[in-house]
Amino acid sequence: MINLLRTELYKIFKKWRTYISFITIGGLTVVVEIAMLFEGKHYVEYATRSLGESFFFTGNFLNGYLIANMVLNTLTIHIPFLITLVAADLLAGESTAGTYRLLLTRPVSRFNVISAKFLAGLIYTNLLVFFLALVSLGLGIIMFGTGELLVYRGSIVIFNANDVLWRFFIAYCFAGLSMSVVMSIAFFFSSLVENAIGPIIATMALIIVFIILSSLDLGFLKYIKPYLFTNYMSEWNTVFDYPVQWWDLAKSSMILFCHVVGFYFVTMLLFRKKDILT
Repeated sequence: MINLLRTELYKIFKKWRTYISFITIGGLTVVVEIAMLFEGKHYVEYATRSLGESFFFTGNFLNGYLIANMVLNTLTIHIPFLITLVAADLLAGESTAGTYRLLLTRPVSRFNVISAKFLAGLIYTNLLVFFLALVSLGLGIIMFGTGELLVYRGSIVIFNANDVLWRFFIAYCFAGLSMSVVMSIAFFFSSLVENAIGPIIATMALIIVFIILSSLDLGFLKYIKPYLFTNYMSEWNTVFDYPVQWWDLAKSSMILFCHVVGFYFVTMLLFRKKDILT
């Protein structure tokens, strides 16, 4: 199993498309940080304008923590597509290349093959989130330093500098879990077709449709919304509430984890019955 996993990771990282995700995230983060060098003060002034007449603010609000929080807020917008570029090819790519039979004639079970590919996809996904943390939080601290974290979502919450890092740690862990759901969906679609383009389109279409349904305020949708995984993908924001809504965070984590496990087992069942012709 370890050798299979090592092989799958090698196959993932030898393809140039894998590095598109890292280059995109790195480039986007650098652009945001450069923009904040010139416009950051205006952002802070805008966020605190309603309180500026009543309170006098001191401290370094334009810091790496603020930058990292801003970049993390874009997670559900651009990273899912980057993940599907790789995840959608994990199984469909074997079919496209005609290597299914060669792969399955090795003395390994289909269970081990699917498990190794799925774990490799999870590792890639979480490495991408870790890279996001590295370039947004790490580079942000180098460029802007540290200080109090200003969170603005309709109302202003200011966290002390020594009360921030553990919140980011939990937020990035939750982000890795939510992006693992995207990976597992793309992996599922990848098992159904022979070309990676279909799973990429299907996964992104599903996410977009669910996001739209979640935003619609219609009566009959209230029975559907609890089952839409997109409702829970941004619950990492609760880490930056005061106080932290631990129960909501735990419930959302469990729902997303069940989605990951569920798609893994459904894919396993389908693949074990799949008739490999090429």
